[in-house]
Amino acid sequence: MTRKIMLLAASLAIPALASAGTVTVKGSDTMVILAQRWAEAYMKQTPGQKVQVTGGGSGVGIAALINGTTDIADASRAMKQGEKEKLRSRFATLGFETAVAQDGLSIYVNAANPVQALTLDQLRAIYVGDVTNWKEVGGADAPIVLYSRENSSGTYVYFKDHVLKGADYSARAQTLPGTAAVVNAVAKEKNGIGYGGAAYAKGVRDVKIRVGSELVGPTAEDVKSGRYPLARPLFMYTRSRPSGDAKAFMDFCLSPQGQEIVGKVGYFPIR
Repeated sequence: MTRKIMLLAASLAIPALASAGTVTVKGSDTMVILAQRWAEAYMKQTPGQKVQVTGGGSGVGIAALINGTTDIADASRAMKQGEKEKLRSRFATLGFETAVAQDGLSIYVNAANPVQALTLDQLRAIYVGDVTNWKEVGGADAPIVLYSRENSSGTYVYFKDHVLKGADYSARAQTLPGTAAVVNAVAKEKNGIGYGGAAYAKGVRDVKIRVGSELVGPTAEDVKSGRYPLARPLFMYTRSRPSGDAKAFMDFCLSPQGQEIVGKVGYFPIR
């Protein structure tokens, strides 16, 4: 009987063994392309290791971390206090934050749009609905078509906190499910404006931010110098200090090879 019980226990353990060496990463759509490139390179050089990457938004990734369904949550914003409290109530920890890259949050306009720069005040006025025509900010006499991210997005939260100063988005803003969708919409709509990670700005044009007498953009020089006002860190969150397979993957992301990938994708190395 004892031998039968031992055999049964061994057979039940097989599924758990099958997942050994697997790291799950979930969250930020801003970071999903970067995380996929990291995972591809890491798995290529460490046979037997598997990294599963999915997007969904920073809020979705952090919720999965709280629910215990992901090892790492990618986030383009810092965790909120309420999220930390939920994590503590379940795991007796406030989580562990690791900055892994930098981004210059880009303001996208159609390539044909003549507006070259906006102040943060003008950008805020556009997105809260106080400015509705491009001629009010030096452009053509045409209605401004607003594109935004969904509220589970860390980029949505960052933009609301740092540009809108906590104000609500205009009801005219069209909510789209990912940065790629925002870029695609602006590329097709000549009067459109959107925002998102610097790495996605393909087929659209970045509007520079006017800071005093300077025009600054989401470039390596302006982000690293601190001149670009919408520069932000990109994070990986774990429930506790990284260890095991998750730590090995994160160490790779922060290694010279991993940080080289950051630059190739279109973001900026953290170190």
